[in-house]
Amino acid sequence: MNRRLNAIWSLAAHYKYLIVIVVGVAIVGFLDENSFRKRMELELQIDDLKSEIDKYTRQYEADTRQLKDLRRNPKHIEKIARERYFMKADDEDIYVLSDEEVPVETKDETTE
Repeated sequence: MNRRLNAIWSLAAHYKYLIVIVVGVAIVGFLDENSFRKRMELELQIDDLKSEIDKYTRQYEADTRQLKDLRRNPKHIEKIARERYFMKADDEDIYVLSDEEVPVETKDETTE
């Protein structure tokens, strides 16, 4: 038992710098709060947030253009009223077509 302990101790003493480096890299790379894994997760989150910022910027620009059109052209106001709010002129009929399936109610009829 004592021989085995001396052999392990001499091996650890011989490779002490290598052991310290490996343990340090393991702590910094995987266990620490600022680990490489956490850094990669945060980089992916930053990329997602940047793409979301781009999406909202494009939406903002489109809405700004539409608002300018509404302020300049009264025909555009009429177009939006017809499309979104189903408003109509006095001499028109509106037909709303939908892709949604309406559930059919079935009654169970039993004959005796």
